[in-house]
Amino acid sequence: MKAIVQDEYGPPHVLSLGEVPTPTPGAGDVLIRVHAAGVDYGVWHIMTGLPLIGRLGFGLRRPRNRVPGMDVAGVVESVGTKVTAFRPGDEVYGAATGTYAQFALARPGKLARKPANLSFTEAAAVPVSGVTALRAVGQVTAGEKVLVIGAGGGVGSFATQLAAAGGAHVTGVCSTAKADLVRSLGAQAVIDYTREPLTGTYDLIIDIAGIRPLTQLRGLLTERGRLALVGGEGGGRWFGGLGRPLAARLITPFTRHRLDALIVLTRTADLDALRDLIEAGSVRPAVGRTYPLAEAPTAVGDLAAGNAPGKLVITVD
Repeated sequence: MKAIVQDEYGPPHVLSLGEVPTPTPGAGDVLIRVHAAGVDYGVWHIMTGLPLIGRLGFGLRRPRNRVPGMDVAGVVESVGTKVTAFRPGDEVYGAATGTYAQFALARPGKLARKPANLSFTEAAAVPVSGVTALRAVGQVTAGEKVLVIGAGGGVGSFATQLAAAGGAHVTGVCSTAKADLVRSLGAQAVIDYTREPLTGTYDLIIDIAGIRPLTQLRGLLTERGRLALVGGEGGGRWFGGLGRPLAARLITPFTRHRLDALIVLTRTADLDALRDLIEAGSVRPAVGRTYPLAEAPTAVGDLAAGNAPGKLVITVD
């Protein structure tokens, strides 16, 4: 089958289109014919092998999995003997292994039925980013003030909609080019970080792949406000942006603020919840750009550059 392969760490050119064997499902696996796959920062980290501590999981000298990609939307091709939740022909979305390919393997607990009102391309934009946003927003109540830093990206576009759907007053932080998108997603106010500082007081701050100090963010919280850290860039080659999440966990017991450093796994229950919201019209994926499979290296490069609005998706013929 055709797939994007990677045999070393480095910039986007280490990704290339090649031929690899079609994976064979084990007893508990689902084999998916991939129609589309999302692009997220996890792919970038595995591509570059950064931060270096991540190689304990990715692979010390080269990636353990030659084919990158996690988000997936497609059709079940076959299932293992122990799989009862899905059958061939089912349209599904979720998280799988090696989705930048014509076929990918997944566990049933990481899949769900595809939203009926979405194309495969739109559905592939949902799993990782949508589930992460769902967990970051949590339960908001009408009238609460929510600040979403990085509102124009994959996770941020979902977080903005989810908070607005819960009745919160949402302020989105983004660049000038993404301001119109963020307003269209339900943000009542937009802060253009290229032109103005962060101001105001918020019950919930969702900081996506940010680098702002915890002291600055805590200064924007109400007395019992919550801060959700999603990802984190910057930092050194060894530990990257891990410093803030670690500090947040250490500080939390000694403050009235709730500081969460999220590590989110895609689960069927969350995918089902998102499907219900999507089919009800409360949430929609904001697909910024699409790329054919052969242009996956360009897609990952565009993600890292931060210029593309919404979620980037790779389409597979």
